[in-house]
Amino acid sequence: MTTIRTVSLSSPWLDEVEVELVGEVLRSGRLSLGPTIDRFEEAFAEVVGAPYAAAVSSGTAGLHLLCVAAGIGPGDEIVTSPYSFVASANCAIYEGATPVFADIDPRTWNLDPAAVEACVNERTRVVVAVDIFGYPCELDELRAICDRHGLVLIEDACEALGARYRGRPVGSHGPSAVFAFYPNKQITTGEGGMVTTHSEEEWRLLRSLRNQGRADAGGWLEHARLGFNYRLDDVRAAIGLGQLEKLDAILAGRARVAARYDELLADVPGLELPCADDSSHERSWFVYVVALPEGVDREAVVASLERAGVKTARYLPCIHLQAYMRERYGFREGLCPVAESLSARTLALPFHARLDEEDQDYVVDCLRAALAVG
Repeated sequence: MTTIRTVSLSSPWLDEVEVELVGEVLRSGRLSLGPTIDRFEEAFAEVVGAPYAAAVSSGTAGLHLLCVAAGIGPGDEIVTSPYSFVASANCAIYEGATPVFADIDPRTWNLDPAAVEACVNERTRVVVAVDIFGYPCELDELRAICDRHGLVLIEDACEALGARYRGRPVGSHGPSAVFAFYPNKQITTGEGGMVTTHSEEEWRLLRSLRNQGRADAGGWLEHARLGFNYRLDDVRAAIGLGQLEKLDAILAGRARVAARYDELLADVPGLELPCADDSSHERSWFVYVVALPEGVDREAVVASLERAGVKTARYLPCIHLQAYMRERYGFREGLCPVAESLSARTLALPFHARLDEEDQDYVVDCLRAALAVG
């Protein structure tokens, strides 16, 4: 009888580097708005190839600030993916705009550019393009659509730190991009995010908006505009600096684990694995998500894995079918059939940079057993 073991869904890579850097901040007494923030922003901008970076309290906050900077409001629409985390749409709702969902490509699981163009009308102001699960979106095609129609393109790269599009890092291509540092991401600060931009004017605006609308000049209690408390503190920035030091090792470890999953699962009938890289797209591995075979009872598979101690997650429910979206906008099944079909079958397996090979073998064995009876 196989011994049951517990395999967690994710695990951050933290060590003495982060402990020492956090200790330096604590000893300095500068816990917020100190020099560690600047160091983290500069280091991050260099990694992704952007001239400017503004640290924020979360990826959601970063997306919201870019919507504010775009000037959207009631009556405006934004086009985004239904197969993403809810923040990709919520960022516009916060400003009174309406989300419009374009369907996804069945291979990449990213926005289908043709579907995006079909959604554009006189009310459209912004396209929020998602690099789902670390796979770069069709940035050139989406950018061309936005240029033709005078739209703002925001890249939701919250899952894609380290990804490359057409040979260059995501974040280096021009459109403003948002990255996130929740503990399951490539790097973590606990909570936190980063906005990268190629515009000094936008960068200065973001720094003001995240800090209660304070301007570059003026006193602490002088506010130039309506802003938000979306700051990242120096303690989290110190963790981020430590994470950036080992980013290459983290990305390499995640790629190794993903490649091994590919090998172990290649012969499972009907199981769809994440799409492979090509000459234009190099994934940065955030999670390892499979699509179960058609007709398989996903809940039975989840329950079987849970009994075996294997943690999973139903990545991702369609945003437009969340209860609050249905109630507020009347969205129903059939709006985005590709995303809806995929969403009903996808499942995230345990995944992180240092996943033990024995644990990985156990996960695969348990999944095979679950599918045999699912």
